[in-house]
Amino acid sequence: MIGRRTTLAIGALAGLGARGAAAQAWPTRPIRIIVPFGLGGSADVAARFLQEPLQQAFGQSVVVENRPGAGGTIGADAVAKAQPDGHTLLLMSNTHTANETLLPNRPYVLMRDLAPVAFINVAHHVLAVHPSLGVSSVQELIAYAKANPGKVDYASSGPGTPYHVAGEVFRAMAGIEITHIPFRGSNEARTALIAGQVPMMFDAIPTMAEQARGGRVRALATTGPQRSPLLPEVPTVAEVLPGYEASIWLGLMAPAATPAPIRERLNAEVNRIMGLPATREAQQRAGALVNPMGVEAFDRFLREDITRQAEGIRLARIQAN
Repeated sequence: MIGRRTTLAIGALAGLGARGAAAQAWPTRPIRIIVPFGLGGSADVAARFLQEPLQQAFGQSVVVENRPGAGGTIGADAVAKAQPDGHTLLLMSNTHTANETLLPNRPYVLMRDLAPVAFINVAHHVLAVHPSLGVSSVQELIAYAKANPGKVDYASSGPGTPYHVAGEVFRAMAGIEITHIPFRGSNEARTALIAGQVPMMFDAIPTMAEQARGGRVRALATTGPQRSPLLPEVPTVAEVLPGYEASIWLGLMAPAATPAPIRERLNAEVNRIMGLPATREAQQRAGALVNPMGVEAFDRFLREDITRQAEGIRLARIQAN
């Protein structure tokens, strides 16, 4: 007679076998990567960078779909509610770990409704101002803001985004009053800065470096612990405000019930692509660093970053306006 434990064990093995078979059959149709931000931003660029090599690896089309809005929550919620079959992925960032604290009424919970797939890269920002502001250094910017409290606005790609958090931490550490002006994406915010509609912004180094060289904006500082090789002549914010650092990292997640074997296959392929010497060199030229990690390691990273973000938001008294 077969005992209950044996029956349960056989059932578990059968379930594992079914999931393994499903993973081997996957993908059976095009894969969608939903980018919850606008065209041209770091997340959009990363998704389109992965698009072709993932198509070649899995033999199916990979479609990048931008769904910006509400600080990245619209796109994230769409993925959280999608079929958990590995055909819908979220290109997410530390916007989403910050939103766990900043946006308590969002329609999903990150680590409950989505599952980790792969880490992609991490990059620092540049603090840029419009030339009409009349400041040429971080020290001058802080002095101007202190002399004109509440009169300096800064643009970001939306509430809770890394550029918003970078600005609020800067405000808190510098002891100044500056006003956050959120836009629907980096392109809109950057356009407003270049036009002089908003005098200040934290943005991606590669994009803003080009604008600075053209004289359309003035790069005051970068936000990493060391100077950026893309702007070696530009100091870091930490040279004025010791301990300041701000970055944007990117990763992939899937609906929570997506089978682990599918997520493992995706993880292995993304890590392979990002680990190629040519990819690493291209990422470095774009001001980003590659840090491949397994699914479990990325899971730990996400949970730790939610805690880090919560502490930073509390200390800087950041609000999602």
